[in-house]
Amino acid sequence: MTRATTPTDEASALTPAAVADVEVHIRPYVRRTPVIEIDRADFGLPAGPLTLKLEQFQHSGAFKVRGAFANLLLRDVPAAGVTAASGGNHGAAVAYAAGVLGVPARIFVPEVSPAAKVSRIRSYGADLVIEGATYSDAFAVSQRWVAASGAMPVHAFNQAETVLAAIGGGGLLSGIATAYGAGKNGAVRVVGVEPEGAPTMTAALAAGRPVDAATGSVAVDSLAPRQVGELTFRVVSQRVHAVVLVSDEAIGQAQRTLWEKLRVVGEPGGCAALAALLSGRYVPEPGESVAVVISGANTSAVSFDR
Repeated sequence: MTRATTPTDEASALTPAAVADVEVHIRPYVRRTPVIEIDRADFGLPAGPLTLKLEQFQHSGAFKVRGAFANLLLRDVPAAGVTAASGGNHGAAVAYAAGVLGVPARIFVPEVSPAAKVSRIRSYGADLVIEGATYSDAFAVSQRWVAASGAMPVHAFNQAETVLAAIGGGGLLSGIATAYGAGKNGAVRVVGVEPEGAPTMTAALAAGRPVDAATGSVAVDSLAPRQVGELTFRVVSQRVHAVVLVSDEAIGQAQRTLWEKLRVVGEPGGCAALAALLSGRYVPEPGESVAVVISGANTSAVSFDR
């Protein structure tokens, strides 16, 4: 009899070596996204090094395509194909990977998903279903589809896939912390950022377990699941240095500043980590090197039709 795995087992299996092994498999299908080295003074902050990792240049417009290919390449995909629930970016990533690999895909998104993300999912040829007011509603509908069809679910964050980064379900943050071999007192500190209106990981850390949290934020389509997963909670609680909250106003300002200073477009959720730095919610020490992940460019904020 095979012993069932638990989030603790899965978390302990997440090591830098495991991340490196997955990278070999997905390397032919993902882009090596650019890194920009600038000075924090460019953003009106005290001088110091700042590295921006621009994951919005990834296929499908966000980092999530890495996990999508990892799932489709390393798991046994049934004839019914795959399915995913998403606020938009994860759905686009699964739709893209499925299209490249010739796998049927059905993507469920809530009514709050922006038109830019809905359009991108459709462009990849996936069967798109818009249903429910929130991500959690769309996820519930997708689960019923899995039971009825036998399709393989590809969860947006509560699984092994794969330092200032945004938190939705925690997949990006836990992947970064794992790849760096980070810990509470490690040489590399990984800091998570989430909106004040969607403090999902903050609430989980306070409770000592995943719990329901508010889902109201300008970044509701990418950073507002009702509850984080057991696996990502386990990794974040053990390996992430801190989690900070930022306001919607700070996120919007970071989005505008990124465009004004660098002509780089990011959606609200993709700019949350930068917002923590610009708003002072995270204050680096003098001379500290800071890296910020910008992920998510699926937005219509910049229009060329005017």
